[in-house]
Amino acid sequence: MAEASRTFHATLLSLPTFSPRFHFKLSYSHSHPSLHLKRARSVQRSISETKTMSLNTTLPWGCDIDSLENAEALQNWLSDSGLPPQKVGINKVEMGKRGLVALKKINRGEKILFVPPSLLISSDSDWSSPVAGHVLKQQNVADLPLLATYLISEANLQKSSRWSNYISSLPREPYSLLHWTRSELDRYLKASQIRLRAIERIADITGTFDDLRRRIFSKHPHLFPKEVFNLVTFRWSFGILLSRLVYLYSMDGKVALVPWADMLNHSCEVETYLNYDKSSQAVVFTTDRAYQPGEQGTNLNDSVELPLSLKISDKCYKQKLKALMKHGLSASQCYPIQISGWPLELMAYAYLTVSPPSMSKQFEEMAAMASNESIIRKDLRYPEIEEKAVQFILDSCESSISKYSKFLKESGSMDLDITSQEQQNRGVFLKQLAVDLCTSEQKILYRAQYKLKRRLRDMRSGELRA
Repeated sequence: MAEASRTFHATLLSLPTFSPRFHFKLSYSHSHPSLHLKRARSVQRSISETKTMSLNTTLPWGCDIDSLENAEALQNWLSDSGLPPQKVGINKVEMGKRGLVALKKINRGEKILFVPPSLLISSDSDWSSPVAGHVLKQQNVADLPLLATYLISEANLQKSSRWSNYISSLPREPYSLLHWTRSELDRYLKASQIRLRAIERIADITGTFDDLRRRIFSKHPHLFPKEVFNLVTFRWSFGILLSRLVYLYSMDGKVALVPWADMLNHSCEVETYLNYDKSSQAVVFTTDRAYQPGEQGTNLNDSVELPLSLKISDKCYKQKLKALMKHGLSASQCYPIQISGWPLELMAYAYLTVSPPSMSKQFEEMAAMASNESIIRKDLRYPEIEEKAVQFILDSCESSISKYSKFLKESGSMDLDITSQEQQNRGVFLKQLAVDLCTSEQKILYRAQYKLKRRLRDMRSGELRA
């Protein structure tokens, strides 16, 4: 996907348990402890605020999402600031959006980019308004809200900030899910589990902003004027962060924005590696294959959430539900499916769902593994019910595929609810993003379907041979 689709996809998930492999889709169950968000008291309140503010406010910084002019200015500034000559450059890619493309042939395993640490934006970065930064750190504001506030503070200074060229290259409206109204989410994302994640995300960020406003902003209005530090700008900064932050394992787990590298797009078909390289003392990007001139640089690990549910008709429903609830799970759970496979937790949930009453002593163990809390049996297997568990996952996968197929079929004749040319343009673009997303997620499900069917075939053929 291009930059817009990447941004759209990346802001849905629970605050990430970052991995050194520059994931945009990450863990669904455990948030990084230093990136905690406050839960809003009312999801409906946050959605209604978003609805009234999202279409009527133009930020005084940033650029159009397809602007090459500001992107070229960024590249020039980065070069002047220590970025070495590059084998990639910014150009328009899919849907006319921006991305990094190869300027020269790049070999498999080659290291490129070499962004120096001085160009990283992290919680350690110096504030142009040092008093504001000091106030936030005194209040022990967590990394992500701190970075969100920092980004707004620097953006408001415009040319006075050392990051002005970088911020000018950021999309003014990144089309993240934080900018969608409830009606848009319901209309365009009804086939995807992302819709519920988006509603949760908007509530989380609204709650975080309300907490900062109550504890800090309202008590220091001269440092954090509400004309600048408000829900609109906060939603923008979180949209930028959640789609671009990188976890740099080799820098003691530093979470940072990496200008230039964040122009990379991602793909579920390739594997790449972005991390700090101690030998070159820079953040480098290592590819898994060769790139020809003009080819778009990509990144990995698209995934789709697969919903699984206990069957109410199950004779052991209450007993299984009790085991799940003990470990923070419910009768309905979502787990990530990737092009490369699915997590052990998903398999454990499937085992629990199909297990008969005679296995009631194992319910607790299965539930613990499904929640990723068990450290005892990493090789969890129950051969006597494995075929049923795989079939259960396949049935759930095919049910999701049918929902995507229905949406994609109906999307061609979907009417846009518009009252102006601006809304029409927005509606067309959001619809296209939703179609791209659903197509991408459906491809992952088709791949999972193929693997599951092959696994069942092998299991059944083994039984016949026996």
